[in-house]
Amino acid sequence: MRFSPTFLDDIRDRVPISNVIARRVSWDKRKTNVSRGDYWACCPFHGEKSPSFHCEDRKGRYHCFGCGVTGDHFRFLTELEGLSFPEAVQTIADMAGVPIPVADPQMEKREKERTSLLDVMEMATQFFQDQLQAANGAKARAYLRDRGLTGRTIETFRLGFAPDSRNALKEFLAGKGVSKEQIEACGLVVHENVPVSYDRFRDRIMFPILSSREKVIAFGGRAMSPDAPAKYLNSNETELFHKGNVLYNFARARRSLQGANGEGTIIAVEGYMDVIALHQAGVENAVAPLGTALTENQLDLLWKMTPQPVLCFDGDGAGIRAANRAADLALPHLKPGRSVRFALLPDGKDPDDLVKHEGRAPFDKVMAQAKPLSEMLWDREARSGKFDTPEARAELEARLRQLVAVIADENVRRHYQQDMRDRLNSFFQPQFQNRGGSERRSFGGNGGGSFRGQKGAGPGGGRTSVAASDRLTRSGLVRGHQDNAALRECVLALTVINHPALMLDDYDEIAAIDFDNRDLQKLWSAMLGAAAVVAGPHLTRDYLMECLDVAGFGPLLKNLDQQVRNARLWTATEEAAMEDAREGYRQALAFHKRAKDLRWQKIELERDIAQATEAGDDAEIDRLMRASQEVHYEALRLENQEAIIDGFGVLSGRVKGAASH
Repeated sequence: MRFSPTFLDDIRDRVPISNVIARRVSWDKRKTNVSRGDYWACCPFHGEKSPSFHCEDRKGRYHCFGCGVTGDHFRFLTELEGLSFPEAVQTIADMAGVPIPVADPQMEKREKERTSLLDVMEMATQFFQDQLQAANGAKARAYLRDRGLTGRTIETFRLGFAPDSRNALKEFLAGKGVSKEQIEACGLVVHENVPVSYDRFRDRIMFPILSSREKVIAFGGRAMSPDAPAKYLNSNETELFHKGNVLYNFARARRSLQGANGEGTIIAVEGYMDVIALHQAGVENAVAPLGTALTENQLDLLWKMTPQPVLCFDGDGAGIRAANRAADLALPHLKPGRSVRFALLPDGKDPDDLVKHEGRAPFDKVMAQAKPLSEMLWDREARSGKFDTPEARAELEARLRQLVAVIADENVRRHYQQDMRDRLNSFFQPQFQNRGGSERRSFGGNGGGSFRGQKGAGPGGGRTSVAASDRLTRSGLVRGHQDNAALRECVLALTVINHPALMLDDYDEIAAIDFDNRDLQKLWSAMLGAAAVVAGPHLTRDYLMECLDVAGFGPLLKNLDQQVRNARLWTATEEAAMEDAREGYRQALAFHKRAKDLRWQKIELERDIAQATEAGDDAEIDRLMRASQEVHYEALRLENQEAIIDGFGVLSGRVKGAASH
């Protein structure tokens, strides 16, 4: 069976080549960089002890530097696993979740027609190029010279000119034997709702738009007349061209990364001329959307080339608004190692302006100052008003929590929540210091974030470790997201579920609890969701248990109950009196908050020690090490206190309905 190039490209793009190869090799952990899609292994084609087999998801290719074998998804399966080509295509299609196209004469006919349309687009490109060099292209050539473009750049991007005529291109193509239907199918003429078709592009400088296979699939035209209704005009949607799925200069920019050793990136700018001017200045890794806001498909194209593209916008109001739209677009799709950065140009300048007189240096400076997505979001929200009242601060916190909640990846979302907590702490710190208070607030489900003096946002770059005892390392304080939850977290969760009346008085605080254990955090989200459906006396333990059991949390709840009963923590069980349950909940929450506070103190001290070490400040290092030891011993004291049953939870043994003491 013959498969169309379009179908093969589609399934190749959907499946990272590392997923195909990983079924037969084990990646070398030292050389592999997963976030960049860069993998190394011992070659499966020949015996070796050191990894010389390399594959890159960005290129969709593999190569062994030992035996020289190279290829793509299909070649790997046919040569290593002995599959036939149709079997290899079926395997990749199954991995992509795409059905194999049924042999269809109509489909084959369409593929042939598509190929012939590409031939027509090539003829049109040649026509526009010739017209630019002809007598009636003099004005367009002068315009391009005034914009600083050289003849070589014009040739590289195959720029052309559409004469001010309703029929020039149509007649040229007809003279080459191209049918009326083909001309219309390419979008080269306007033919709907008019008695006679006419050339779509007239009196415009023409920018050919290429596919990923470097075939001309569409055009953009820049009007020469200031009175033209549209300054820029793109081809309409055709069999070849879907505007939201294409980036201008995509193939050339992707090729520029091949010698970058994984260190390069892709820069998305706003227009054709920006891309071309940057290329002439030596910046060959720029692309542009086609006259519209960036789409999800275009963002996905960027991520296929690089894990962290830079989105470059003008620094004026319109550019800032476009950058904010792009930030909101990217947020739900973030993954570990996959994000975007934002470079904002000086107000009133575009990339063309920056490189025209001084070369690429001013533009490189802007790129070096590109902001991460988290900072872009924070700046937007923190500059949106005054936050001199508790209500305004609560509104800012709620907006940030709502923004971060759309991130689909659980780990990335958790780190964004922590980043925003830290920024809020630092942002509000001067206000609380002036009041002489130690006010505490929560963000994204964390009840332990405090507005005490903090120098930065969580863990930083280089770090000097402070040794911890084996017991502390095994403890709930520092073990983080291991399988078994800390006892205090088990008590906290089970107490509230067994006594949902606690939520009537402390709902906001309970809703803000952020568990270290992932399973408990999922349980908590499901519990809060179930509790939100009913209110007052209808919110019972039996109702919650039924909802959580249906959601698949029955085994976890049994495990939690067994843990607290083994530890004889009566207050967390269903049988405990409400007064005792409330007191046990408060003690467990206090332990939980204190543990989180100590963990962040530890992280901050590690960062500060690293900075002091880099600065060579021995006195500061000694002071910080003493402070770190104090935190270490405080953590041990907390673990010891938690381990003493009488000090953790009220164990009076009263049951529901018993008289209060």
